[in-house]
Amino acid sequence: MKLFHRVKARRGVRQFVKFGIVGFSGLLVNLLLFTALQHVVPNHKAALQYNLIYSVAFLSGGFSNYLFNRIWTFRSKEHAGREGLQFITVSVIALAVGLLVSAFISPFLGHGHRTWFLSTCAAIVVNFFTNKYWTFRGK
Repeated sequence: MKLFHRVKARRGVRQFVKFGIVGFSGLLVNLLLFTALQHVVPNHKAALQYNLIYSVAFLSGGFSNYLFNRIWTFRSKEHAGREGLQFITVSVIALAVGLLVSAFISPFLGHGHRTWFLSTCAAIVVNFFTNKYWTFRGK
């Protein structure tokens, strides 16, 4: 029980858990939109269409994540415009990482949900650490 309280008391651990909760909501937006767009976009198995669907879904989930992370996870009081621009920049970098992972693994797994999941996991790691130490670092 002592270990639990020591871990809980660590600010970085609490932030990572909160980031995960907020991220899960964004992940649901991402997954639902990704799945819906697969039914709308013709030839969604082709690389260009897949990249478009993945990008739109990923960035849509990221929009709500910015607001919740700013307010709840990092409790930022800094300039919202600057942080918003930084968050979008980080999201684009994380998106690029996700697309690179997709390009690497899609020949083996196809352009479906398994590729989406692994690509998104890679992007989450980049997203958390870059936002924690750059976007929401505070003064």
